[in-house]
Amino acid sequence: MEPPKPKFTFIEPQKLIKAATDMKSWENSEAYYDLLGFVNSICMCIQGKSQKYNCQISPVVQKLLDMLDKMEKIALETPPVDQPSRFGNVAFRTWYQKMKSNIETLVKDVVPENLHDALPELIPYVLDSFGNPTRIDYGTGHELSFIFFLMAFFKIGALSKTDELSIAIRVFDKYLNFVRKLQFSYRLEPAGSQGVWSLDDYQFIPFIWGSAQLIGTEVEPAKFVEPETIENFRKDYMFISCIDYIQQVKTGHIAEHSNQLWSISAVQSWTKICTGLIKMYQKEVLSKFPVIQHVLFGSIFSLNPVKPGTRFPQARLGMPHQPACPLPAQ
Repeated sequence: MEPPKPKFTFIEPQKLIKAATDMKSWENSEAYYDLLGFVNSICMCIQGKSQKYNCQISPVVQKLLDMLDKMEKIALETPPVDQPSRFGNVAFRTWYQKMKSNIETLVKDVVPENLHDALPELIPYVLDSFGNPTRIDYGTGHELSFIFFLMAFFKIGALSKTDELSIAIRVFDKYLNFVRKLQFSYRLEPAGSQGVWSLDDYQFIPFIWGSAQLIGTEVEPAKFVEPETIENFRKDYMFISCIDYIQQVKTGHIAEHSNQLWSISAVQSWTKICTGLIKMYQKEVLSKFPVIQHVLFGSIFSLNPVKPGTRFPQARLGMPHQPACPLPAQ
């Protein structure tokens, strides 16, 4: 039986990281530990399970999926416009405004009625999850905002531990596919990309959770760059799906346009890859002021320091070998 969820006095969340000197407060905050705890917890529950795994879909999970479907429908009704500039299609701003004007209803439909007081605190996270309408860009900061949005549902008790797997392989996967469509359709600029030396121009989390998915499967790290592996497993594993997408949008050999990913293929195990990617995420995303200055803090995610002696969250990874794509449970 899960412990009772703490009661919150919900408020509109605020940006509190105002200068680089505030980063120490962030790295010692309850929110930072909550985030890493969530990322690691998903890694543990997702390991060895493909996208085809027959997981439980609770009513709130289904409503989150429905919310993303409705957002995608708005995008389909808002095609890109003809313009001289190749990047940053201004129709994205139109989509964003349509989405924003409907956001209260969209989120209200997801949140259980007894938790509707949380709406003012939840909505700002989802509004920042799909890109910046001014710059017409998208990056790991927007992905991070969606992770906070999902985490909030667990924190307030709208979701439970049993929902973790479906949140990862259903909700986050749908989000990932949707933002790829936004990136491609509206030609969103990558926010803060390091080019060839970055893991990906837009995402990071699917590589972490995707590598955990591959633990204990027949897919060897050295083979994820091979065309046959990509073709066979791109619909089954998030990591392979990411490689497939990169190969579609970039030309040339992966060693040329995605050197970091190419180097990962030399690592011996998915367990080492996953733990290494979590450390890389901390260094390349969570320790960067340009990203963290946009993080929102309120009653759900606090900048208050963790209690002295709080242990750093760490996933316990590793499991016996199993088929790469287990059959759904009957």
